[in-house]
Amino acid sequence: MATANKTRPSMGVHRRDQLNKILVTGFGLFIVLMFVAPLLYMFVTGLKSYDQMNDSEVPAIWPFSRTTFDYQGTPLDLYKLPTANGTKEMAMLKPGRTESVFIDPQNPVAGPITWQGNWRLLAPIYHSDPQWKNFIQAWNELNFPLLLRNTLIIALTGTLGAVVSGIIVAYGFARFNFRGRDFLFIVLIGTIVLPVQATLIPTYILYSKIHWTNTFLPLIVPNFFANAYNVFLLRMYFMQLPRELDEAAMIDGASPIQILLNVILPQSIPAVTAVCLFHFFFAWNDFFSPLVYLASNSKLWPISVGLQYYNAMHGRLPNLIQTGALITIILPVTIFFLAQRVFMQGIVFTGVEK
Repeated sequence: MATANKTRPSMGVHRRDQLNKILVTGFGLFIVLMFVAPLLYMFVTGLKSYDQMNDSEVPAIWPFSRTTFDYQGTPLDLYKLPTANGTKEMAMLKPGRTESVFIDPQNPVAGPITWQGNWRLLAPIYHSDPQWKNFIQAWNELNFPLLLRNTLIIALTGTLGAVVSGIIVAYGFARFNFRGRDFLFIVLIGTIVLPVQATLIPTYILYSKIHWTNTFLPLIVPNFFANAYNVFLLRMYFMQLPRELDEAAMIDGASPIQILLNVILPQSIPAVTAVCLFHFFFAWNDFFSPLVYLASNSKLWPISVGLQYYNAMHGRLPNLIQTGALITIILPVTIFFLAQRVFMQGIVFTGVEK
């Protein structure tokens, strides 16, 4: 009896653990579905034609088209027609309120067949018909290779400048004591509250005077002068690294640059990766600055500006708009998932615990 009493609580705990695992797994799958559902909707919508989107009788979300039968050079819609011998697939030749004329696709030589009844009560026949040509059309009309090249030039070079300058400035604020350091850092952080629109006119006039408009320079060069967000993130990360590592490297004769490259950066891979991700996605999605500085030079447009122009062309065709948007997000979504993996590996390899 004592053994049986001990077994029952253990079985109850085991069942409770299984139930908790099922609930956690279900909740996780629900969250993933919430994030994936918009992408699936974009994909399915992008595979539809204009007629498929406006057909209210389509049986499912997936793109379906009405099945037709070619009769004397004219495509006729097929319907499920109830007859004395059961339901048959018939092609409608002439619809009517009380009687309609059909053609038997299996025996078109027999001629027209008159059916008594309201044709609107009949169920049309559909077949799967995804419009893969929408992606080809969007690719060509967007001139996607050119837009991708321009976007990568802006995003990659800008990310390089933002990361390098951010690391140098953050290293100076985190590891060096100099007069006015705290005040300069406060001034730098204060620039976060200054919107781009407040400095747009004088900045544009300056770039126009030095003939930088309609070039990539206004979108790339400012990133080499550090960004307050990046400096703040990197500085906070550098300050959490023990200074004993710096002192040990200095005893071995390492210079400040060598300490940065060989001691600080190898342990700051997660923070550096985060800064790279933040700036790359910001540059990829930035619409305002490229529109201002590259408006009159369509050959230098990035994806954000080119996609907006494409959407304006097809304002009444949401299927093509979704197709264009889906093409443009494939690369950043892929980079995001790959970078997440690198981010986690960086934490494991460096052994930094927060």
